[in-house]
Amino acid sequence: MDGGEVSTGTVKYLVEKLGAEKFAQIEPEGFYIYNIPSSMEISALFRPYAKIESGIIQSYEGPGNIFFCDPRNNLILFSGKEPNLAWQEYVDCIISLCERFNVGEIYFIGSVAGLTPHTREPRIFCSASQEKLKAPLEEHGIRFTSYEGPASIVTYMMVRASQKGLNMVSLVAEIPAYVQGYNPICIETAAKCVVSLCGLHIQLDDLRSMADEFEKKLNQLIQQQPQLEVKIRKLEEDYDDEVFDTEMGDLKQWLEQQGIRVD
Repeated sequence: MDGGEVSTGTVKYLVEKLGAEKFAQIEPEGFYIYNIPSSMEISALFRPYAKIESGIIQSYEGPGNIFFCDPRNNLILFSGKEPNLAWQEYVDCIISLCERFNVGEIYFIGSVAGLTPHTREPRIFCSASQEKLKAPLEEHGIRFTSYEGPASIVTYMMVRASQKGLNMVSLVAEIPAYVQGYNPICIETAAKCVVSLCGLHIQLDDLRSMADEFEKKLNQLIQQQPQLEVKIRKLEEDYDDEVFDTEMGDLKQWLEQQGIRVD
């Protein structure tokens, strides 16, 4: 769940902001499928990334699963890719590290495309491993998820964490479905949430400046698309009136006509 690069972008920002250093990683072998019998377009989604210049391989990047440590804030940051295989073994790696370093709370941050307009702050929805964790989350204005369907490894990890006596919370930002690529507006919202919950004392002014500039450029582009502008005005009305519609209706159809997938 990394639409707008909210998940990876938030962790990357905090790693750089806090000066956290890499100290461990999960080796990728055995956890990922690198190829499937399909078109190259589909197969490419599973393959490692390579860069070749003038016939010479410059880089080869497999799936990264890296732990960073910030001793001053008693914090471990992790950025990884959901494995295709061996979920139990993968989660065992994370939980064993948590046990070794006496981690008491785990926060996952992710995102999902929805009906939030880019002119409003993304809503944060969550699920928690225990009922007792909900009260402090409510104080931060976080809403609770109701869902039934295919589960991610985050849900599985939450079940395992609860069995091990670890508190875990999944925080998912609802981001604008019509905005593709790196989204500093949504990353700022996610970062503020994590900073507050973890009691970190850092300023996010630089991220705020990036978000303002991003919104300014986005507004300029939207002014050139009257149909989208009308739909965004409707999204703003629904957001302000607390109207929820997870189906996205005609907006999803319109986006697909523009070649934008939101699933």
